[in-house]
Amino acid sequence: MDDQLSRVFSALADPIRRDMVARLAVGDAGVNELAEPYDVSVQAVSKHLKVLEEAGLVSRTRQAQRRPVHLEAEVFDLMTKWIERYRRRAEERYRRLDDVLAEMDTEQTPEKDDERGASR
Repeated sequence: MDDQLSRVFSALADPIRRDMVARLAVGDAGVNELAEPYDVSVQAVSKHLKVLEEAGLVSRTRQAQRRPVHLEAEVFDLMTKWIERYRRRAEERYRRLDDVLAEMDTEQTPEKDDERGASR
C-alpha cells in the first residue's frame, strides 16, 4: 500500500501530471487532447501518462483507432485514507494544545483580577 502511495504522490509531484489528472476528472481524453495546452511533444505527454499509469492513476482503453485515457478515481480513496489518518492525529494534538492553553488562561485570570483590584 505505501509503495503505491509513494508512486501516486511522486506522480502528482509534477504540475503537468496534476493538471492532466484534473482535466481527466471531467472525462476521458486522448493523448492529443491532453497534449494541446502544453508546450511539450506528444511523446512527452505519453511519458507523463506512463508515470500516471504506473502509479495506478490512469488507464488506457481502446475504442477503434482511439486510445482514451481514463482517470482511476479509486486511487484517490487510498490517498484520502492516508491523509485523513494524519489529519485526525493533528486535530487531536491541537485539541490537547487548546485544552492546555485554556487551562493556562484560567489560571492567569484570577491574577489579572487581583492586579486590577490592587491598582484601584
